[in-house]
Amino acid sequence: METVKLTIDNKVVEVPKGTTIYKAAKGLGISIPVLCYMELKDLNIENKPAGCRICVVEVEGRRNLAPSCSTDCTEGMVVKTHTMRVINARRTILELILSDHPKDCLICAKSGHCELQDMAIKLGVRNIPGQEYAEMSTYRMDTSPSIIRELDKCIMCRRCEMMCNDVQTVGALNAFNRGFQAAVAPAFEQDLDKSPCTYCGQCVAVCPTGALTEVDHTPKVIRALADPTKTVIVQTAPAVRVALGEEFGMKPGTIVTGKMVNALRQIGFDHVFDTDFAADLTIMEEGTELLDRLTRHLGGDKDVKLPILTSCCPAWVNFFEHNFSDMLDVPSTAKSPQQMFGAIAKTYFADKLNIKREDMVVVSVMPCLAKKYEAQRDEFKVNGNPDVDLSISTRELAHLIKEFNINLADLEDEDFDRPMGESTGAAVIFGATGGVIEAATRTAYELQTGKKLEKIDFKQLRGMEGIRSATVDFNGLPINIGIAHGLANARQLLEEVRSGKANYHAIEVMACPGGCIGGGGQPLHHGDGDIIKARFDAIYREDAGKPIRKSHENPYIIKLYEEFLGKPMSEKAHQLLHTHYFDKGTKDVYIKLED
Repeated sequence: METVKLTIDNKVVEVPKGTTIYKAAKGLGISIPVLCYMELKDLNIENKPAGCRICVVEVEGRRNLAPSCSTDCTEGMVVKTHTMRVINARRTILELILSDHPKDCLICAKSGHCELQDMAIKLGVRNIPGQEYAEMSTYRMDTSPSIIRELDKCIMCRRCEMMCNDVQTVGALNAFNRGFQAAVAPAFEQDLDKSPCTYCGQCVAVCPTGALTEVDHTPKVIRALADPTKTVIVQTAPAVRVALGEEFGMKPGTIVTGKMVNALRQIGFDHVFDTDFAADLTIMEEGTELLDRLTRHLGGDKDVKLPILTSCCPAWVNFFEHNFSDMLDVPSTAKSPQQMFGAIAKTYFADKLNIKREDMVVVSVMPCLAKKYEAQRDEFKVNGNPDVDLSISTRELAHLIKEFNINLADLEDEDFDRPMGESTGAAVIFGATGGVIEAATRTAYELQTGKKLEKIDFKQLRGMEGIRSATVDFNGLPINIGIAHGLANARQLLEEVRSGKANYHAIEVMACPGGCIGGGGQPLHHGDGDIIKARFDAIYREDAGKPIRKSHENPYIIKLYEEFLGKPMSEKAHQLLHTHYFDKGTKDVYIKLED
């Protein structure tokens, strides 16, 4: 490997050729401030447009200052990172950015988690010279089912554009205009809900300011809790329990399941349940659907559609409906765990409580912003009443806990309520890429072969590579499995299926890098890929510690089928737990004309 030797702040360092000054300095423990730059190293995601110029440094022999995030090291280079010239330049740059930025930090959703705010503190900027004479750019606010856009707060870091176009290949966000009027928005400056946006929330996850935030449902949750006529129940997704602690100063990957349950009871929810229960239910339906398709395929039925695609991720489903509408009969018809839970809660559980579905409010806590959109889809309503009334993110739950003056770290562990709180290790791993298909494999293998698994862990299905393939031996029957996380990887895999190049029996897709652990509603990682990796490891620790680790062995799932559903894929199960998809590929484009 070819290397170069250079000097940074009087320290000599040797780095591989092609290394940027920023990375070389970081390796020496020298911190250079950045705004537009971001790297998720384990996921091979890097944004370095060198647009903000906050990271400039002085390079001996160079007339102008160099953006360290995009300038490669060269042999003999001498770099100064914190000279008076550099500091003055950074302060001036920041003052210019702030001069066109709203000063509503008190009510901004990102206050306390805003990288621009942090930068102002770090550089000691307390006033903007000439602010009283400065013109402010103004844009209309755009509110979609999941995401709010306030372009007045956009600093043109281009992170959202990179995530939307390069990592997700959705193409909902692009830069438009130049100079003072430059911003990032959908084509023709449409609203997000008129664009191909999947509501994955990855743009929100990387936005350094309040330009992109989630739609806040916590006020509605509080109103529901205060209504004595309503029975309010809550479900929590598996990825939430390995990330929530970060909002309370705990290390990434800290498992706070029991403390979270305690906090939710203190907030006032009538019943605290686990979405993992519905994840086990998903495996029973989706796994049975897979085995049915395989059996018919092996029996010579040429009309069977393979590979079967998982359908747990609403952002992925939305993406599929927009981009692969010619393959709508390929995904599993099983609803996501969130929606299965809502359907069972407002039928089976409502009957046990002897209340009407209209008197029950189902709240979900999700790592995903697309879940807000999913809960509002018309096919998940009965006479206008949604199966899931409100979906809040992990961040929103943290805000609720703090609002109720609860110190999460001090709480004793408590268990979920029954019957919809019991779950298996298979359900927990839904939170990580590869987890859904591994959970399905554990059950499908035993149902197909009639034999007990000697090894429960299918480690060949785990990992952080964007696209992975594995073959699982079902007692002499090889099952080819594909896994993709991140929508660009999903697109690549589906293009191979569409062209006939791929030979899979089942494919798992998660829209967000890393799976649900990297969801758009999780605590902000600020470009630190180690945080997502820590959550990933925690998911599998939780699974390993479960007494039951296969979905079909969950006693409450067995009881649900005996008492209510009959059997997987029964008529009643199909009515409540399955759905259909829509062709959004020919959706009209609306262009808003100025008056």
